[in-house]
Amino acid sequence: MNSNHSVLFPDVTWVRLGDYIQRSTENNRNLKYGVDLIEGVTNEGVFAPPKGNPLDVDLKPYKIVNDGAFVYNPSRLDLGSIAYRTDGLCIVSHLYIIFYLNEEGKEKIDPNWLFMYFRRKEFYREVTFRNFGSQRPEFNFNDMSDIVIPLPDISIQRKYVSIYKSMVANQQSYENGLEDLKLLCDGYIEDLRRKMPCKKIGLYLKESNQRNDVGLTVDAVRGLSTAKEIIPTKADMSGVGLSNYKVVEPGQIVYVPDTSRRGDKISLGFNNTTESFIVSSISIVFGTNPDFLIPEYLMLFLTRPEFDRYARFNSWGSARETFDWSEMQNVQIPIPDIKIQKAIAEIFTVYNTRKRINEQLKAQIKDICPILILGSLEEGRAK
Repeated sequence: MNSNHSVLFPDVTWVRLGDYIQRSTENNRNLKYGVDLIEGVTNEGVFAPPKGNPLDVDLKPYKIVNDGAFVYNPSRLDLGSIAYRTDGLCIVSHLYIIFYLNEEGKEKIDPNWLFMYFRRKEFYREVTFRNFGSQRPEFNFNDMSDIVIPLPDISIQRKYVSIYKSMVANQQSYENGLEDLKLLCDGYIEDLRRKMPCKKIGLYLKESNQRNDVGLTVDAVRGLSTAKEIIPTKADMSGVGLSNYKVVEPGQIVYVPDTSRRGDKISLGFNNTTESFIVSSISIVFGTNPDFLIPEYLMLFLTRPEFDRYARFNSWGSARETFDWSEMQNVQIPIPDIKIQKAIAEIFTVYNTRKRINEQLKAQIKDICPILILGSLEEGRAK
């Protein structure tokens, strides 16, 4: 093997990955599988349903994925778009590349260890390096096959995979409890909808058009996600003037009225911090009258899939459809006594806190992958 590789771990066997994997191109040409089985691969290395509407898509070229498959997007592998399938059969876009361990690979490589190997920044950097200079950087199966990896004994691999699986199991258990909290909140809401008349929320809202005349810097610029969160901006802010940006004070809600290019979802967020942020001038910022409607309670309704559908149905325009301020004011929800709102909102606050913790757990699991791989290689070298 290449001496540049062996210098790092001279006592560990280095192998060409292509000797241990086989590609699969089996597709759905008989239309045996429908749209309910379509999955994509995110940059977080997990399978997820597609964001768009797949009803009119030709499913014949879609590729079939079974348990034990590695699936990746060849044009986004350097961003982490690779996943290992363990949740049963699905179908993915024909653009994805699918491979399995071959018979020899199954004897010498634990698939979860290999997945940990793929989930490291070091691997993504290697992909980027190999794609350097390409007009359209795509990491095809031949490129993947040419990867050379260090391979400790499979018993050592399994030892570190066991640690990884324990962390994943803990995170998933925590996530299941998270969903129980969400179901509790939804249950309260449905109960209120049955027992109380709904009122237009416009009576209790006040739009804010405050511009950035307080000198907030680019560090305060935020964007909005369809996951209903205020997030650090992804836009290039070089040379952008901030004086016309709108200020979002603590306790205020902000949304983007354009709904036509966001996968049938509306981008909005709630500033539940003690800091002020600034957002694009196209956004609509508003607060509530806390004597009658607290923002945490309102957010319970604005974060539900039902509201996404409502906002899309009530968006108007030609080239671009918008859910404008008047339509937001027309939204109707049950508005109980403030004490009841606060009680329900407290559960929702706990849910959001735990949701953030769950995301941190996921990030820690990803960050632990290079440590576990290094540990397995160190142990393999010691033997």
